[in-house]
Amino acid sequence: MCTVHGTYGDNAICMDDVSNTDPSSCVCPPGFKNNTIVNESNFCVIKTPLNNNHGNTKFLQLDYVNFSRVSDQSDLKVQNFSVFQSKCLANPNCLGFGFKYDGKGYCVLQINQLRYGYRSPGTETAFFLRVHESENDEFNFTGMTTLLETTCAVNITLPVPPKESSTTLRNLVIICTLFAAELISGVLFFWGFLKKYIKYRDMARSFGLEFLPAGGPKRFTYAELQAATDNFSNPIGKGSFGDVYKGELGDHRVVAVKCLKNVTGGDAEFWAEVTIIARMHHLNLVRLWGFCAEKGQKILVYEHVPNGSLDKYLFPASQIPSLDKQEVLNPRSTDSLKPILDWNIRYRIALGVARAIAYLHEECLEWVLHCDIKPENILLGEYFCPKISDFGLAKLRKKEDMVSMSMARGTRGYMAPEWLKPDPVTPKADVYSFGMVLLELVSGVRSSNMQGSLVHSEDWHPRWAFDKVFKDMKMDDILDRQIKHCFDNRLHFDFVDRMVKAAIWCLQDRPEARQSIGKVDKMLEGTGNYRT
Repeated sequence: MCTVHGTYGDNAICMDDVSNTDPSSCVCPPGFKNNTIVNESNFCVIKTPLNNNHGNTKFLQLDYVNFSRVSDQSDLKVQNFSVFQSKCLANPNCLGFGFKYDGKGYCVLQINQLRYGYRSPGTETAFFLRVHESENDEFNFTGMTTLLETTCAVNITLPVPPKESSTTLRNLVIICTLFAAELISGVLFFWGFLKKYIKYRDMARSFGLEFLPAGGPKRFTYAELQAATDNFSNPIGKGSFGDVYKGELGDHRVVAVKCLKNVTGGDAEFWAEVTIIARMHHLNLVRLWGFCAEKGQKILVYEHVPNGSLDKYLFPASQIPSLDKQEVLNPRSTDSLKPILDWNIRYRIALGVARAIAYLHEECLEWVLHCDIKPENILLGEYFCPKISDFGLAKLRKKEDMVSMSMARGTRGYMAPEWLKPDPVTPKADVYSFGMVLLELVSGVRSSNMQGSLVHSEDWHPRWAFDKVFKDMKMDDILDRQIKHCFDNRLHFDFVDRMVKAAIWCLQDRPEARQSIGKVDKMLEGTGNYRT
């Protein structure tokens, strides 16, 4: 009923919670009394009129009381509660103000009359009624005093911490003792773990090697390889990565055992690289059969290639007489003399090496940079089938170590110019080295034996060959004198022409100017285009 405007007259308060039998009733606020004049709209009238003297009035807080909004009122937004009182006191017609505790700080001033008043405990509104200071009527509009207090600043006084006492020292001693005990326990635990680790380190390594992927390389013990090589007493070669010994396994297989030296990285890196190398299968790559990693030794076991390396055929220590065709095709028919390689064999060697490098660069799941292509690392199998050795070992060496080792062993002529620069080494470095090998296959002369040793020298081997072929048009001047006139047919001339032109393109100073090894292979086959 109290929400229906006009149920009761002005200056009255409708009560919704009086009793169950009388759901609503009307009362006069404190300082007001019932109006005895029947015809007036005011239900209640003020007992003592207000004047302009601020000192003669006061405010009574009526909790849960609200008066409806009418035209004679004013809305204010002020954060300080005392400002609300001052605003109302400044207006002689102000009968009070309403304030809602919703955190927004709005105040509603009631001017001239109070209309449609009601009390509802469900609201968070309080009305501050302005009355004469002599007014002492009792009223029960209370219950929200604490809400008003919460709108003001609250000062909290914390107790002063107690002064230090003997308990502080005792607590400090307890904490330090516990920390020391934990530290000692940790040291003892680590010492025990380290002792166990040292004791079973070799066993752990063995287990790690035993669980290499199926189909991987065989793991040999050092004792097995020592017995197979007769205590490493039969050396058959020396390379930048270590010495090579000939041996025979228990199943009568002849092997080449390479003892690596100056290898960087630990056992994990070595096992990883060995696994990668063992997965590489190509007709023109030396097959890795196994390895050994114990007693501080890192050893690789390869298939044995019977006819040795290419350099022994291209650069013989003395002039070797030519053999007939049957002796060339079956080089093992003689032990004292090495046959001279004819143009057919040299072309097959060039083609096989190019295909092997292309396999390493472009066909492996993990491409491999050889970094040391030279005649010493090109082995010749039966019927002079070329096989590249020492592939996949470059990752076990630092760039600086490989450069210094190559210069010390006289193989600088096969190194691309970028090896001596801070630039990164790319597969084009192998292309450069292969180009030098091609030139030596054609000329029969080691590049390092030429008079010019610098790239910009006029006597530098590639520059000399380029001038002879493309400027002077005298290809015969660069051919190996031992087989210079052994052109059986036009096909031999085509072989030599392809090898020379491919070599020139491989020997460009700038890596980006060189062809990829795949395109070089096509050039040698006669299916690629030459840029001339």
